[in-house]
Amino acid sequence: MPRSETSVHMMGTIIDLMIDSGESKQLINQVIDDLKVYDKRFSANQLQSELMAVNQQAGITPISVHPELYHLIKIGKLHSTAENSFLNIALGPLIKIWHIGFNDARKPTDYQINTVLKLTDPNQIQLHDENRTVFLPQKGMEIDLGALAKGFIADQVIQKLRQHKVKTAYINLGGNFLSTGLSSTRKSGEYRIGIQDPKKERHHYLLAVDTLNQSVVTSGVYERKLKHDSKSFHHIFDPKTGYPIKTDVTSLTIVSSASIDGEIWTTRLFGYPAKEIVSIVNTLTNIESIVITNDSNIYISKGLKGKITPFTSTLKIMD
Repeated sequence: MPRSETSVHMMGTIIDLMIDSGESKQLINQVIDDLKVYDKRFSANQLQSELMAVNQQAGITPISVHPELYHLIKIGKLHSTAENSFLNIALGPLIKIWHIGFNDARKPTDYQINTVLKLTDPNQIQLHDENRTVFLPQKGMEIDLGALAKGFIADQVIQKLRQHKVKTAYINLGGNFLSTGLSSTRKSGEYRIGIQDPKKERHHYLLAVDTLNQSVVTSGVYERKLKHDSKSFHHIFDPKTGYPIKTDVTSLTIVSSASIDGEIWTTRLFGYPAKEIVSIVNTLTNIESIVITNDSNIYISKGLKGKITPFTSTLKIMD
């Protein structure tokens, strides 16, 4: 069967696509068209996006949104209001004033941080199921789905490809990987996915994990940073303090059946100690984790035993 591959720059990242099917070229073109629609629907950086319409009407009026956007906001609110969750889709105002990863990134004053924190309570997001409306009651509130959207989009893409009964396919949204079917490059049929070494440049891997019809999502403090007065600030925030999370964890990878689950749990748990992350993950269904700490210790959940390939003999893997 013909196999087609392509890479496109979208959603602020490089998206890699591979489809092995009798209609692979047509399907890749369809996926690219779908990605353009999703970008316009979920982006917090495009003024004309459907999500931005909700933010622009904060404190004014509820906005009726597409079922997919409503569904994702509802999922986001559920996990943002969970006890001791570090995920918060209402952090839009805080993310905006730091803007780490963009050319205008800067360190806000304590006063600015404390001011916008008053606008970041996810409990205030008002959802009306019957009309599918979203209302942000305070002017200045903003929803940011950056911690969830890529996983949701990956799931939608792969689900459609499964309906077309493709032989195998994957999508990699800037490090958010999801596949379906058996890999043709390995006898086991598993996709072997490299996990970035946090202390080295991109594409230098510390280990790899074998996956089958699974997603691999990694969050880390090592790429997007802001340097200010000899200090370095990463882009993963503590919703309570408004500052980057203080943690001994440099990288958290979630392996899951659904990519949205990877997004949810990398964000919900980033901020917990490494051992506690693994302990929590071990209680979840179809969710596994790889945690890398500042001192290069690696902790894996019980379901990944036998699935990890270290790239150095000195690697310390614990459970």
